[in-house]
Amino acid sequence: MAHGTAVVSKVLSKEELCLLEKVAEPCGIVIFGASGDLAHRKLIPSLFQLAKDGVLPRDYYVLGVARTALTDEAFRGKVEEDLRNQADTGLKADFIKRCVYLSGDYGDPKLYQSLDGRLSALDEAHGIHDRHLYYLSTPPQLYEAIAGHLGQAGLAKPRAQGWIRIVIEKPFGRDLASAEALNRSLHEVFREDQIYRIDHYLGKETVQNILMFRFANAVYEPLWNQKYIDHVQITAAETVGVEHRAGYYDQSGALRDMFQNHLFQLLSLVAMEPPSSMEADAMRDEKTKVLHSLRPIGPDEYSRLAVRAQYASGGLNGDPQPAYRSEEGVRPGSTTETFAALRVEVDNWRWRGVPFYLRSGKRLAKRVTEVVVQFKPVPTSVFKPLMADQLTPNILRFRIQPDEGISFGFEAKHPGPKLCLSSVTMNFNYQDAFGVGQPEAYARLFQDVMLGDQTLFSRNDWLNQSWSFLNPLLDYWAEEKQTGLAFYPAGSWGPREADELLTQEDRTWLTK
Repeated sequence: MAHGTAVVSKVLSKEELCLLEKVAEPCGIVIFGASGDLAHRKLIPSLFQLAKDGVLPRDYYVLGVARTALTDEAFRGKVEEDLRNQADTGLKADFIKRCVYLSGDYGDPKLYQSLDGRLSALDEAHGIHDRHLYYLSTPPQLYEAIAGHLGQAGLAKPRAQGWIRIVIEKPFGRDLASAEALNRSLHEVFREDQIYRIDHYLGKETVQNILMFRFANAVYEPLWNQKYIDHVQITAAETVGVEHRAGYYDQSGALRDMFQNHLFQLLSLVAMEPPSSMEADAMRDEKTKVLHSLRPIGPDEYSRLAVRAQYASGGLNGDPQPAYRSEEGVRPGSTTETFAALRVEVDNWRWRGVPFYLRSGKRLAKRVTEVVVQFKPVPTSVFKPLMADQLTPNILRFRIQPDEGISFGFEAKHPGPKLCLSSVTMNFNYQDAFGVGQPEAYARLFQDVMLGDQTLFSRNDWLNQSWSFLNPLLDYWAEEKQTGLAFYPAGSWGPREADELLTQEDRTWLTK
């Protein structure tokens, strides 16, 4: 059968249904780990983007805290370098002027005494009444110590009409026990409504659009169940290797790095029931129910339903690529997986019997993150002699990155003979439809923290449930070490075992 593409572009109406963005109250933004890569590559530019969009508070300051000794002027010089691609305007100069710095040892109580004094002076200068956002852009092993010292210094409880919120970067623990321990430590100092466990995937417009697509349109939701959907695939593929993260990654691996957070978040959004409202807890209640409904994978099923692999040497776009074990900082003979794939089922009335296939890996053939929903084929063909299995099922794709958008494939008559059918695609592309690029995910999340909106942040029970599901598999893989570890050439789509995860059920990966 012939294949073609039918492109449908969105025509914007004069009036669009928008809720006006709120502007947060004046506040101080404190970034722990301000000398690090994440702060300068993502956090600082995201805050400036909010300033350009006019949604930062009318008054604010950015206080960087780190071990590196820097003066305020030296830190501002680094901020200016972070914003070098931004137009040199008065807004940019004002933003840089509001950036200040404090150095010290995270484990030294004197740092937090100095922080207390600095915050008081900055609050006074900017007319801010004890409203502080603490962002922990530090190694995970420092989270408990920083939170504890903030509590001991009296910097965790808001005074008068103020508020204090803390943002915790992933990874949030490395298993269930460590995640629960970290939660206990945080809750000794902060209330749950003060804690924002960040997953930058949820700040992506395309991820949030899964909710809009499902719950703002009447066409698909009646079909969103086991009666009409054959299976769901979620792929997060990277072309890069471990780069400068070998020290962290070799102790983590793909399952901890990608599945416990990003892929399970996507799974939750696709499979959740309609919430009673868009309020934070209503949303997070339904997402947590999805993880509670995951059918546990038993030890006798690991080899059939779970795949782990590591990239060997290979080539990508004509360039030779080293094996993972040859990367700088990786332990000799490491058994850490750089690729993982799972087949899971959401065991409830809506999804009973529908498999969800999840995979993620490094040094794969293409950088792409997408959710693919394949609908069931027609029960019989009226287009004899073409049989039902010769007709391509309807396929819905949510393209998270890099070609952000949504597409839907269906069968149509091709010009020519009576039974000439083509598979065509209706395609919605964000850039073409709206004429703007995707905003930085961290900007959206920063704004929500300042507004006190936890909708896009992970609640502790969701995190604990995700670890509860993965813990037995992680323990099993740790025990078997070399046994069961597959290898795949760098630049490929992963090991054949991942293909067999689907071919054993007469299916195939649709993201290529």
